[in-house]
Amino acid sequence: MFKKMAADALGLSDIGKIIDPADYDKTDADDYIFNEDQEKIYFLIKTKADEYCFTNLALIHVDGESAVSSKRTLKRYPYYQHKISGVILETAGRVDLDVEIKFILGNHAFDIDVRKDQIDQLKDLYKSLLKIEEIMEENQKLTQFGKKSYENAVSILHNSRTDQDELAETCENLTNYGFDWNRSIHEKYLKKDFGDVFEKYIYN
Repeated sequence: MFKKMAADALGLSDIGKIIDPADYDKTDADDYIFNEDQEKIYFLIKTKADEYCFTNLALIHVDGESAVSSKRTLKRYPYYQHKISGVILETAGRVDLDVEIKFILGNHAFDIDVRKDQIDQLKDLYKSLLKIEEIMEENQKLTQFGKKSYENAVSILHNSRTDQDELAETCENLTNYGFDWNRSIHEKYLKKDFGDVFEKYIYN
């Protein structure tokens, strides 16, 4: 008991271990996977207090108060609702026991320590998160460009010299078109499932 408390106080309990896929079913996070929606675990880091479970759809954080407490809080961060940014990998020095991966998910900053002998596996997660960040950034730019183009078209129509009856009919048609167009843009550029990215960089 004393050793556990000492490790917790020194921060050693926060050094995570990357869990082998064969042992996913032994973790708490595995109980909260949406198997009905084809959700799949691709990477899982477990510390004494926490679990960080990366699926194709979300990051599932099983948040523990400390290494000596059994209390856990489940937090789920779907990627499409929480943009990934600021992905950083810090390698270990000679005396360091761990390496670190840092990233921001929406408004939430994560700093996860992992055993330094698992650096090669952590590099795969690093590349995956960087690629997801790149895809999100590009899709956001394309969405904004598409919306701006549509808004310009509407503005031109309203400023044109068109018969009122014809204008009303045209506006109605444009509104219906705009609804369908925005929905198609939303479906095309709001990526929710990043299984293909994890497959490429983790199962390479």
